[in-house]
Parts: sequence; structure tokens; C-alpha cells
Amino acid sequence: MENDKNSEVYSKVVRAGKRTYFFDVKSTKGNDLYITLTESKKTYNDDGRDNYQKHKIFLYKEDFEKFREGLDDVLNKIESMKQSGNYSQTYSIENAEASNFSSVSFEDL
Repeated sequence: MENDKNSEVYSKVVRAGKRTYFFDVKSTKGNDLYITLTESKKTYNDDGRDNYQKHKIFLYKEDFEKFREGLDDVLNKIESMKQSGNYSQTYSIENAEASNFSSVSFEDL
């Protein structure tokens, strides 16, 4: 791949309900890697047309480890708080899928 300014090296898309998250690894001219985290949320204008709100975070190589430590810390804290019984348990994608869709058999079509 030709290494032009801010070329994309790797991308991971995570769809989560009404939001989509993009984890993009990019490379600078000097071949330094950095990450952009983008949240995209679909909204609607007053006229009914859809619009996407986007929020982007740039994460540079010197911050990777501190970012990971911070994320690990808060995820571990959330897990311990849920186990205390004072907070709701983990959101289950299986339950969400079951509640958002009705059962349809082939014969119904």
C-alpha cells in the first residue's frame, strides 16, 4: 500500500444499537501508527431526513498504554460494582435481539 499522509492500515467496525463505532489504525508519513475512534449515531432532521452525528478521538502511540490502563480500570470497576448487586448486570445481545424481533416461521411468509 502506498503510504500517503494519514493512510488507513486497519479498520474495525462495531455496530451497537443505534450507534456504530469505528476503530481505525492509521499511519503518518513517518510510519508512526495512531488510532482514531469514531462514534456515529443516526439522527433525524426536522424534515425527517436522516443525519449522522460523529464524534472522533485521536489516540497517539505515546498514549496507547495509558489509554489501555484507564479503560481496563473502569471496566474492572464496572464489573465489581455490578457484582455488588447494586447495579444491573451485563447487557445481553441475545436478550436484545429477542426483544427487538418477533418470531417468524418460514410458513408465515
